[in-house]
Amino acid sequence: MSTNQAVPASGQSPANSSLPAGLQTQLQASIPQKRFLDCVHCGLCLSACPTYLETGDENDSPRGRIYLMRAVAEGRTGLTNEIASHLEACLDCRACETACPSGVQYGRLIEPFRVAMEATRTDEQPGLASQASQWLTSTLLTKLFPSAGLTQWALWPARWMQALGVDGLAKSWPARAVTPQILQRMHRLLPKLSPPAGALPDRFAPVGPRRATVALLTGCVAEAMFSQTNRATIRVLQHNGCEVLIPKTQACCGAIHYHNGDRTEAMRLARQNLGAFPWRNIDAVIANVAGCGAMLKDYGHIGEEDPQIDPVLLEELTSFAHKIKDVSEFLVDLGPIEPQHPVHLKAVYHDACHLCHAQKVKQQPRQLLSMIPGLTIAPIEEAEICCGAAGSYNLTQPEMADRLGQRKVRHILEVQGVQAVLTGNAGCALQMAACLSEANSSIPVMHVMDILDQSYGPLPDSR
Repeated sequence: MSTNQAVPASGQSPANSSLPAGLQTQLQASIPQKRFLDCVHCGLCLSACPTYLETGDENDSPRGRIYLMRAVAEGRTGLTNEIASHLEACLDCRACETACPSGVQYGRLIEPFRVAMEATRTDEQPGLASQASQWLTSTLLTKLFPSAGLTQWALWPARWMQALGVDGLAKSWPARAVTPQILQRMHRLLPKLSPPAGALPDRFAPVGPRRATVALLTGCVAEAMFSQTNRATIRVLQHNGCEVLIPKTQACCGAIHYHNGDRTEAMRLARQNLGAFPWRNIDAVIANVAGCGAMLKDYGHIGEEDPQIDPVLLEELTSFAHKIKDVSEFLVDLGPIEPQHPVHLKAVYHDACHLCHAQKVKQQPRQLLSMIPGLTIAPIEEAEICCGAAGSYNLTQPEMADRLGQRKVRHILEVQGVQAVLTGNAGCALQMAACLSEANSSIPVMHVMDILDQSYGPLPDSR
């Protein structure tokens, strides 16, 4: 096992003690010292950390990264390329939070640390990834993907290629020779695209007596690539007596920006969503993408990291965050109506990290799936270990993402007779489908709402 120490022991002079201008000040303002001290270095997080499981390097573990961040924040070491690379390799899956007996808020450490790194980075300092990935982050991740409309438009060439049956040409040697690697990876992750769905109405009526009124976050990439899942989610909510509102001015949740160090843009989007959703007058704001739901629930925490935030805005962001519910969490709280149509299938359920670790929603999806007649859910090894998707991680950290994706696929294929993989996150679905395809497996990856929608059956004609 490699346990190379990336920072000097206490009392030694660091090899590079210089810090980017303002970094230490930003860290002290956004991360209370107590958060570092909450970690007692017990090591119980090690077996839960995907990167540590793959590398065996202490610097790629949660407690190792906390040690690195604390050393930088206290000025005991500089922000070297080596230290930055270990911090950038973190998936931010927050599995360590589930494993930690001391209640360490790891997400409240790594995320504001990355924000401070990016805010104070100079040309000489390492960024979040390579130069190509920096370009991708600034151009595609933060401008194209956060817009469902722009993403739909950008997907037209891929739709035509798939429709004409020439999609495989993109994987040929001539195409690979002239296509940047980052764009090759984006193509690799593309699912079979359905025709673009029409715009959603403002409101959907409940089936039967109204039991609740909710608003749905339709998302960006989710609506562009998995529009059928949004519509399945709406039908499932309708079957359960919910009036469903679709706010037209809603925006990206901001997760892509925040996890890549841009808190300013993330908070701008948070303020837009605060005004777009009628959250004060409804029962819940529903998310069906784990990463988006986790981000929305963290709006208040992220606001607290800004010492200049307006207290009134912070209170509103916190109140808004309390209205956010994952769709499976909401349905179980509401009391789900049991579906009647059998779905004869043997499947495995993969826990999306930002659902089971960040939102602590683990049993609710399984409870909903257990109601479906004919459906068998088989256990899978390491169901809670990240598949390597982690938002944009599978684009900016391709080597580790591939290793984790292959690890997940091995466990899926170990289940005899498995016919489908179920999950609650669009990013996980993209990653696992791509890795299964590369393993020459045709096992489909579906959202929990997709299969639940099948079991409820069509809506009454009057709807």
